[in-house]
Amino acid sequence: MYVCICNGVTEQDIRRAAEAGCVSLSELTMRTGCGACCGSCVDTASALLEEARPAAAGQLVPLPLVARAA
Repeated sequence: MYVCICNGVTEQDIRRAAEAGCVSLSELTMRTGCGACCGSCVDTASALLEEARPAAAGQLVPLPLVARAA
């Protein structure tokens, strides 16, 4: 199901973000763009993130390391 039509963010995208350690709506917005335009998705996105976080708490996925230029 699409949660954020403006940015094409799905329920699955929000669950993946939670599995990767996303803990707040502001972080979700930075990662996916969800809620950055019209904001009509914010309530639904927040609820889905809250729902997905407990399930993801025991299975955090480490983010890949990025090499820095010297």
